[in-house]
Amino acid sequence: MPLPPGIEPAGRAGHRSSFRPAIAPPRSSTPERPWAVRTDLHRQPTSPLTAVRNLGILAHVDAGKTTVTERILYLTGTTHKRGEVHDGTTVTDFDPQERDRGITIFAAAVSCAWDGHRINLIDTPGHVDFADEVERSLRVLDGAIAVFDAVAGVEPQSESVWRQADRHGVPRIAFVNKLDRTGADLDAAVRSIRERLHPAPLVVQLPIGTEDGFTGVVDLLRMRSLIWTDGRDTAEEGPVPDVLREEAHRRRRQLEEAVAELHPVALEEFCATSTLTARTLACALRDLTRTGDGVVVLCGSAYRNRGIEPLLEAVVAYLPSPLDVPAVRGIQGGTVQERIADPAAPFAALAFKVNATATGRLTYLRVYSGTIKKGEAVRDTVARRTERIGRILRVRADRHAELDQAVAGDIVAVVGLKSARAGATLCAPAAPLVLEPPTVADPVVSVAVEARRSADTDRLVSALTRLVEEDPSLVVRTDPETGQTVLSGMGELHLEVAVEKIRRAHGLAVGVGRPKVAYRETVARGVSGLLYRHVKQDGGAGQFAHVVLDVEPLEATRATPSDTDSGNGNGSGNGNDSGTGFAFRSTVVGGRVPQEYVRAVEAGCRDALAEGPLGGHPVTGVSVTLTDGATHPKDSSEMAFRTAGRLALREALRASAMVLLEPVAEVTVTVPDDAVGGVLGDLGARRGRVTGSVARAGAVVITATVPLAELFGYATRLRSRTQGRGAFTTRPTGYAPAP
Repeated sequence: MPLPPGIEPAGRAGHRSSFRPAIAPPRSSTPERPWAVRTDLHRQPTSPLTAVRNLGILAHVDAGKTTVTERILYLTGTTHKRGEVHDGTTVTDFDPQERDRGITIFAAAVSCAWDGHRINLIDTPGHVDFADEVERSLRVLDGAIAVFDAVAGVEPQSESVWRQADRHGVPRIAFVNKLDRTGADLDAAVRSIRERLHPAPLVVQLPIGTEDGFTGVVDLLRMRSLIWTDGRDTAEEGPVPDVLREEAHRRRRQLEEAVAELHPVALEEFCATSTLTARTLACALRDLTRTGDGVVVLCGSAYRNRGIEPLLEAVVAYLPSPLDVPAVRGIQGGTVQERIADPAAPFAALAFKVNATATGRLTYLRVYSGTIKKGEAVRDTVARRTERIGRILRVRADRHAELDQAVAGDIVAVVGLKSARAGATLCAPAAPLVLEPPTVADPVVSVAVEARRSADTDRLVSALTRLVEEDPSLVVRTDPETGQTVLSGMGELHLEVAVEKIRRAHGLAVGVGRPKVAYRETVARGVSGLLYRHVKQDGGAGQFAHVVLDVEPLEATRATPSDTDSGNGNGSGNGNDSGTGFAFRSTVVGGRVPQEYVRAVEAGCRDALAEGPLGGHPVTGVSVTLTDGATHPKDSSEMAFRTAGRLALREALRASAMVLLEPVAEVTVTVPDDAVGGVLGDLGARRGRVTGSVARAGAVVITATVPLAELFGYATRLRSRTQGRGAFTTRPTGYAPAP
């Protein structure tokens, strides 16, 4: 199947040697086709892997992710009416709560076809409380479109999701949306991308018109104009307008110079000819996008249906196919193995989302290798059980089309799996493999929940169990002191959505307590040489373990958000576990404590971190050193040393100077000029620390660091102080000492 002009199949992502000049004829030598190629979604034959794109839409809340998705579905012929967020008619925001609130809450997968390519698209949430949905989606994506507001530029959650994509190595292109808004400025948005996200932005378009007069763009690669008029779904192609000709040539020159600085083959041509052809530019932009050395920037207005066709062209041209990304790695029999994206290879897939619907329990899969057919058995290597695939579905949000099979590179939903959870690896029974699951952040806010009628208690337990299956970032536990059921999540809105889902989906009347934040404890001043001797003699085999510990603060990880993540529990014997803010090492010499007992002591210390001496909160930011110990020839065992490690660290923490930590968040508040004083005073009363402010078109954007416990109910207070004109967003930044 032919690829876009100037593009040839590349090698593995990250290898510059994959670049070679294209030999396909330029588009101008072939018959023109309309921008929007309408193709029936369910009649489209299975595409080769080179014609598959698995991508997500990432952005801050209200930047226009869902509107971009809706326009893509409309232009590809997947839908025949443009859905609108404010009307509650969107395809991907199909949940009643999403339509009521006007925001994306749950990641929704859709599939469409464009120019002979299959595009599997995931519309992700933009609110910080649902960052775990973004994390699970990024784990299975090959590329992404980052959407930015042309007025606001990079916003707090834009930065957070960009960093998440960095961690997963997901190539991105940028789309600066809402150019028709008052105050829209493409250059300012690009500057904020460069300054706050630190990529090399490569702007390939020049807007035609400003604000309400925005009508189209100049394509700097082909030096042509694309004009959208009201009432037309496709662009009208023409020459560059005379008034923009000089500016377009200047920006084309800037683009060539920026690409030549980053790409060696482009640099050779630039040095030889002092210019770059459109073909060379396209190939270089493809390579730079896939290696992450550059970010292609496009612009438009999704609401007015302007700029979406070039965006789809960029997706096909620059973002990688499953063949262009590194082979997925997993563990088999204790060794690391790679599985390439080959339909003939052994089957391996990762479950990244579970959803209970009226049609059954749907498990969303990214198939990395092999082929799976209806009725075949698969092995869940996490649950250690074999199950049979009942149905395979091509997903379009809440609608589905049945398939006979799924192959490497597909994102599909399957019915029939009872035990699979998000993060589970499904594979061929004869070729087991365990893939790395998505990470799950620790919850930071908790509420007590109870059924208003005692007869509904069992139904509430069942509803909570199903809720946790669908959303791993939710945690349910029973308070040992009060006996209450406690639901913990990533924020106040996250918990509100979860409780409302119980009420709507299960018809339960639920009582909810006041939210509480998740505190942590850390060591301000430790102890040295704490000796603990564990001796137990109960008639049978005894237990003997003797350990000496030094405990001190772990300054390097105390203030980072990663300190709050759950550890994996597989002690390594030494080194820093940045996931828990815990470091353990042994300086014992002479074999006084065998290595297997050292690992047991570390495991015992990890057990002790679950409850601190101040209030029973988890402990973080601690460094423990095993300096000495002793064993008994008969009574020493791993269990004895694990017990000694746990009890020794508990005693050491009680003897140390401990500090209570509370979660803090960066708050960005946008308020009218006349309400700034009241908002600043309110932030100060909430123990907030203002870190900056920027004036913007009749409003002021205030940035402050505020304890999370002080933000409960802040939305209502802000609306009352600003007569409903204020808005705010939050982003977790870690923990800080509590008063």
